Amino acid sequence: MKMIVGLGNPGQQYVGTRHNIGFEVLGRLSQKVCAPPPKAKFQGEFTEIQLRTEKIILLCPLTFMNLSGQCVSQAANFYRIDPVDILVVCDDFNLSLDRLRFRASGSSGGQNGLNDIINRLGTQDFPRLRIGIGPVPERWNPADFVLGKFHREDLDRVDSTVDRCVKAIEEFVEFGIGHCMNQYNRGSESRNKKNVSNSTESPKSKGDSGD
Repeated sequence: MKMIVGLGNPGQQYVGTRHNIGFEVLGRLSQKVCAPPPKAKFQGEFTEIQLRTEKIILLCPLTFMNLSGQCVSQAANFYRIDPVDILVVCDDFNLSLDRLRFRASGSSGGQNGLNDIINRLGTQDFPRLRIGIGPVPERWNPADFVLGKFHREDLDRVDSTVDRCVKAIEEFVEFGIGHCMNQYNRGSESRNKKNVSNSTESPKSKGDSGD
């Protein structure tokens, strides 16, 4: 059994924000495989699906990003899932928009949801899929940036990226983290840099503690 965790913040006001792309990916995967409706448990929403011959738990913590580990650790303990079988899907503003990066383990890199999961599980040794949402524009506070919504001109790229993540998760289940690192970590950074939005939108103070 494996568990796929999508990170984000609960509430209608966060729908479509950069920080919630992990939720978006799990929602798209659920649609693709016609997953049963999610149930409320472990301070989150979860459902069980079958991918290939593997039973998979899809989990979205509803604790707000900074406390994601509470939900993940409860579910992992209940199902007795080893950390190496937990794939965490989250945003990364240090990666350019639509860039993907798999890692088998490592630090949180400043991603607060990952940081709490590391603390609650007591290990860094679990796979993660980071999804590029950056770069953060000059003079922007990163917290304001991640809690903002994608620019309209970027939505097609975001939609394509979510589809690519769904495919990548299916490959993770079938072939493992090593395969996914080889297949998806070699994205064309130069192409992404050319396509990054040059919006001059001014930063706004959102006063939110979601992350």
